[in-house]
Amino acid sequence: MLDRIFIGAAGAIAAVSCACAHITLENREAPVGASYKAVLQIPHGCDGSATTAIRIRIPEGIVTVKPMPKPGWKLDTVSGKYAHPYSLHGAKMLEGVTEVRWTGGNLPDAFYDEFTFTSAIAEELEPGKTIYFPVVQECEKGVHRWIEIPAGGRSHDEASEPAPGLRLLPKR
Repeated sequence: MLDRIFIGAAGAIAAVSCACAHITLENREAPVGASYKAVLQIPHGCDGSATTAIRIRIPEGIVTVKPMPKPGWKLDTVSGKYAHPYSLHGAKMLEGVTEVRWTGGNLPDAFYDEFTFTSAIAEELEPGKTIYFPVVQECEKGVHRWIEIPAGGRSHDEASEPAPGLRLLPKR
């Protein structure tokens, strides 16, 4: 009997571990037209291998991106024109950061860390929608592409490597 309880508890712990294995955003909701601090939570490496790079694609409508440097990591950004102009507090935004890269670090699989940037959510984005931040996690051996975006009635939970999502709330 005790063996069955232990096996059941171990299975429950494994299920919880798998559910937490994805890269996520600390704050998963924010109002349009507001500032937003994105904190990407990195809970593991790639099959036991240390994380050495994190690349995040910034979705359309996320503007004024300023990433936080991390000691021991090289920080780069890629900038470009937006698909169309965005508004923020009366100012028109035509271009900005479209990708953030932290490279050259070493985050062992046994440890957790966070990668952060500040930004704003353009006023044109639609409340009630979810936008996604595709992330590529490179490791000493292997890579995870957290880039799956739900489509065709599929749930975010059905994806094996889901992109972190941000649900947009009405403007305050």
